[in-house]
Amino acid sequence: MSAFDKVTQARSNSRLTTIDYISSLFGDSFFELHGDRRFGDDKAVIGGIAQLYDMPVTVIGLEKGRDTKERMERNFGSAHPEGYRKALRLMKQAEKFGRPVLCFVDTSGAFCGIGAEERGQGQAIAENLFEMSALKTPVLSILIGEGGSGGALGLALADEVWMLENAVYSVISPEGCASILWKDSTKMAEAAECLKLTAQDLFKMQVIERIIREPKTKDSKMFESLKGLILRTFEKYRQMDADELLRQRYERFRKFGNNTEPFDFVEPQPEQAL
Repeated sequence: MSAFDKVTQARSNSRLTTIDYISSLFGDSFFELHGDRRFGDDKAVIGGIAQLYDMPVTVIGLEKGRDTKERMERNFGSAHPEGYRKALRLMKQAEKFGRPVLCFVDTSGAFCGIGAEERGQGQAIAENLFEMSALKTPVLSILIGEGGSGGALGLALADEVWMLENAVYSVISPEGCASILWKDSTKMAEAAECLKLTAQDLFKMQVIERIIREPKTKDSKMFESLKGLILRTFEKYRQMDADELLRQRYERFRKFGNNTEPFDFVEPQPEQAL
C-alpha cells in the first residue's frame, strides 16, 4: 500500500472514530465532561472520565463524526481554541487527582476560521504543548486516523504515541505540500511519499512507539487486548516518580532529529496487544 493509499484509508468515512473507541474500551463507565470554563463547549473534542478495569483514567479525543450531520456538528474533527482549552482543563484535573490521560487523535488540523483565530487558536495549542510537557501524570496518545499538524500535536505531546497501521501523522496534508513544492496539488501522491507520514515511516524514525492493527467494529478480542496493553503502559509509567516521568518525556522529544546514521529497521508487525 502506497503512502497516499494510507492517507485515503485514514480519511475513510468507514473508519472507527473516537466515540467508537471509547464505547468499545470503556462502555458505560465513560462520563463526559463539557466546556472550557472560558468560552463554551467544542463538540470536536470529546472528553471525560472512565474506568480502565480498576484504574480511573481521563479520556480525551478529537471526534470527526460518522455521518454528514454529525460531521457538521463536530466541525469534521477540527477543533476550536475552546476545544483545546477543554482538553487542557481535563488534563490538569487528571493531574490533580492522579489519573492517567489517554488521548485519541483524528483530525485534518485545527480549525482556522476567523473566530478561532480571534479567540487565540495558536495560543491555545501552544499552551497545551507547554502544559503537557510538564504534566505530572502519564499521558498516552493514539492516532486512530488523520494526525494533521498542530491540531493533532495539541493532544499528542505524550510519554508514548501509538498509531493504527493505516493512520497518518504529518505537519501538512499531501495536497498542501504538493501545492507548495510543485504548485500542483495533483502531485499529492508524490508528496505523501516525501512526507514520510505513515505509521511504518514514523516507527522507523522513532517518532512513535507502537503500531496497532486496524480493529473492526465488533472485534471484541482486539479491543480487550488493546485495553490490557493500555493498562500495562499506564502501570509502567505510574511506577515512576514525577521527576523521572518528566525527564523521560523530555528526552523522548529531544532525541528527534539527532540520528545521523541510517536506522536499523525491522518491519514491525501490527500489535495485537497480546
